[in-house]
Amino acid sequence: MIKLIWLLRLIGAIQILLGVLYLFAPEFLLQSMGHSVPNADIFYPLAMLAARFIAYGIAFIYISRQAHIHRLWLDLMILIQAIDLGAGVFYTFTHTVSLQLSGFPMFNACWIMLLLWLWRPTDKARAMPAK
Repeated sequence: MIKLIWLLRLIGAIQILLGVLYLFAPEFLLQSMGHSVPNADIFYPLAMLAARFIAYGIAFIYISRQAHIHRLWLDLMILIQAIDLGAGVFYTFTHTVSLQLSGFPMFNACWIMLLLWLWRPTDKARAMPAK
């Protein structure tokens, strides 16, 4: 269970970091990842996306000690990562982005999905009362 606690905290920290960067430094973040910088009006929807990154990150840190009663959050993050991976595969194969741009995010989606799937609490653990 300790490894799950640390995994959830790591994922939460990554989400918060992405959120803060998308909120306060979207141009820097996009350029450092190798993406083209969009028109300034796109920074508004990126700020809305940032809010979700930050909120989900805080939630993951909060639930890390009682993951057995918050399994839905873990399953939803698996879904988010599956969608991220699917989008990466689609945009890479349609030559919208290069593998150089999509490879690292797709790798991250894979390890997050895999570890959450393998380490998430079982239904039996969910039925156990919290201590």
